[in-house]
Amino acid sequence: MSGKKASLITVQDTPITVMRIEREDFICLTDMAKARTDAARAADVIKNWLRSRTTLEFLGTWEVMYNPGFKVVEFDHFKAEAGLHTFTLSAKEWIEKTNAIGMYVQAGRYGGTYAHKDIAFEFGSAISPVFKLYLLKEYQRLKDEENDRLKLEWDAKRFLSKSNYLIHTDAIKHYILPNTNFNPSTEWLAYADEADLLNVALFGFTAKAWREANPDLAKTGNVRDYASIAELTVLSNLETHNAELIKSGMPKAERFKALLEIARYQMRVLTEAEDIKGLPIGGESK
Repeated sequence: MSGKKASLITVQDTPITVMRIEREDFICLTDMAKARTDAARAADVIKNWLRSRTTLEFLGTWEVMYNPGFKVVEFDHFKAEAGLHTFTLSAKEWIEKTNAIGMYVQAGRYGGTYAHKDIAFEFGSAISPVFKLYLLKEYQRLKDEENDRLKLEWDAKRFLSKSNYLIHTDAIKHYILPNTNFNPSTEWLAYADEADLLNVALFGFTAKAWREANPDLAKTGNVRDYASIAELTVLSNLETHNAELIKSGMPKAERFKALLEIARYQMRVLTEAEDIKGLPIGGESK
């Protein structure tokens, strides 16, 4: 799975990993099981939970609701055997046989069995009702913190988007338009052209190219709306630099070369900086 982002919460002194995958949260059942037993037996706790008919009915219902590719026939087979002394089921087998998407198994860093938050909360009941309550409380705290960061990021983006915009457009108005053949009805083309000069220098493509490559995102915004804070910081700086270069009379091709060098340098510095921790640098895929 791509686009993973890990966070950590502590529930009754037990560290538990929450993995953000695209727009959904998956919680590590292996970590949760350690609250009930030692690390070596965590997998057994999950297997015992999966043996229950009640558990399988819950998992099957969840998959039917959210997973069009769920294999109901295989699910019915497991449900028929649930409760028998000879019946065993691992998370990996459940996923592979039924094409389930509510759980996944990860190796390596952050390794373990993960489940969608809906399923993880149900597993929390198997640990203990008290554990589940603390899990819900800590998960909500994590979501509240993330919402605060998102609000801070939105405020920063709004400021960066406006900070040097007027400086850039003013240079176009007084130093480019008087020397072109644009009439009042087509002057916007000059502004769009200079905006795309910055887009190509920073993002590597024009606004039109981005819209064509991202038709769904283009319905609600443009390339700059989906830029990261680091990118918007550099874009704001490029607007100032380009305004000065326009005033100096530098030809467009030379301005682009200079802006490209500035964009690459500043993005490298911001991306590698270890002291920028207050705001998220990464943005959504453009």
